[in-house]
Amino acid sequence: MALSEVVQERLLGDILIARGAVTAGGIAEALEVQRADGEHRRLGELLVGLGHCRAGDVAVALSEQYGLPLRNLRDLELDAAVMRLVPPDLAWRHQVLPLEATADHLVVAIGDPLNIEALDDLRFATSRRIEPVVADAEAIRQLVEEHYLHQMMTTASSDAVEVLADDDEDIGDVQSMAREALVVRLVNLLLRQAISERASDIHIEPFERDLKVRFRIDGVLRDMPAPAKRYQAAITSRIKILAELDIAERRLPQDGRIKVRVEGREIDLRISTVPTLYGESVVMRLLDKETGLRGLDDLGFPAHTRERFQRLLKTPYGIILATGPTGSGKTTTLYAALQLVNSPTRKVITIEDPVEYQLGGVNQIHVRPKIGLTFAEGLRHILRQDPDVIMVGEIRDGETADIAIHAALTGHLVFSTLHTNDSSSAMARLLDMGAEPFLVASSVEGVLAQRLVRRLCPHCRVPYRPTAAELAEFGTQRERFEGATIYRPGGCEQCRGTGYLGRVGLYELLAVDEVIEGLVMQRAASSEIKEAAMRNGMTTLRDEGWQKVLEGMTSIEEVTRVTHEDEARLGVGEDDARHAD
Repeated sequence: MALSEVVQERLLGDILIARGAVTAGGIAEALEVQRADGEHRRLGELLVGLGHCRAGDVAVALSEQYGLPLRNLRDLELDAAVMRLVPPDLAWRHQVLPLEATADHLVVAIGDPLNIEALDDLRFATSRRIEPVVADAEAIRQLVEEHYLHQMMTTASSDAVEVLADDDEDIGDVQSMAREALVVRLVNLLLRQAISERASDIHIEPFERDLKVRFRIDGVLRDMPAPAKRYQAAITSRIKILAELDIAERRLPQDGRIKVRVEGREIDLRISTVPTLYGESVVMRLLDKETGLRGLDDLGFPAHTRERFQRLLKTPYGIILATGPTGSGKTTTLYAALQLVNSPTRKVITIEDPVEYQLGGVNQIHVRPKIGLTFAEGLRHILRQDPDVIMVGEIRDGETADIAIHAALTGHLVFSTLHTNDSSSAMARLLDMGAEPFLVASSVEGVLAQRLVRRLCPHCRVPYRPTAAELAEFGTQRERFEGATIYRPGGCEQCRGTGYLGRVGLYELLAVDEVIEGLVMQRAASSEIKEAAMRNGMTTLRDEGWQKVLEGMTSIEEVTRVTHEDEARLGVGEDDARHAD
């Protein structure tokens, strides 16, 4: 019988309580954390992390729950020939340990019997039938680290990750420790893994008993195998040295940048460190220069929205705004727009925080608030450079908004971003910053709101007919879905079992016409502006998402995750728009 078909007559928590390994209160706390985390982490992992029981207790309970053999890995002599059957990166990623092998089967120790992806990957990599046994997850981690991690780092090319700017001056013991070969290779391994997994961010988070590493892949965080807790200080110091941060300062947040070359690709890393209870939390954002710049046709615009947006770009002056939360692709869209408007007859200047990608023929300025070069101050000086097109990374305050508006009114085409939920809320945000209604109405030409949804993996998406409850989600679009075939995520090797592969954009374009101008002049609610724009042909973010569902690109869950109910129906107005961040 397949492992996935095993009938679980007893819950893991009940088994642990019966064995006296944990209390009912401990189970309740772990379940609460699991619900808050979106059920992405197993109950046993949470119980160990919260200190309610030991990893060995969880292993015994899992063995009983799934009827699998339990192995004690203490003092175990591992067979080198068997170990070589499993690729090091596979053992490290899935935290599995090969124990015994014959010509057609392989016995592996695993801490999570429900990790079907691991068993499938092992079956594919070894061409053998996999027989899982349960073992202490912490013991597995230690043995995998001992037998595989060093092999992964020593067999990798020494120049696989080349730091393009690194000060080799040895100024202290901590720096020396951070430059040891083992630590350097650990950080390089982390970067290579992140790039191979298509991660946009690396999160290194210290906790009381362990170090957690998570990658943000297609907008969602996923747990990854992490080095031992003892490497925490050295890894953090290595990253801070590369980013030219003060490694002696552990009480205050710091920001920096690193430029590396990985397998011939130049990657910019934006580094942020924040002190926490158990050490410094580090986040690294990966900006791939080869894949970051995209044309407008590559962003997934529906034909009618792209045509309207391109007409806006032909406007000789005015403000064009991109809105949405952090990570929704606003800067990527504005870069695509800049590539269209850039020409030898125009001078284009940007001021950004930071400059994420280099554009040929464009003057790009990096803000430096510590020395007084803010968005507002930089924009003020840019206007003396005789530009035709200006991009301001973000309008954050009234001063920047005022200068941008006056730049638009004096014959400049201005691009910028705002953090609002939708396109209509952008007007209310500018008014909240102190801009006069008549200036906003006469300067803003259009607002593009956007979101990114995960694209269903084409290799494993599962067709089905929507249920009655799901049909209710579609509102006015319900009739289009009755009897339609749509898709839900499956899970395969190509998508690492997530059911999703890549992302696609949702776009809501509000073009300002005389009706919208009048409503802005009256300080009308965002809901009124949205209703007027919809009457003029605007497609909302959610309705655009439903179209992507019909086309089989994404799932209902993804659209509801990243979009809000139509605000006109919910009565959301200016007050709500003010809290959109």
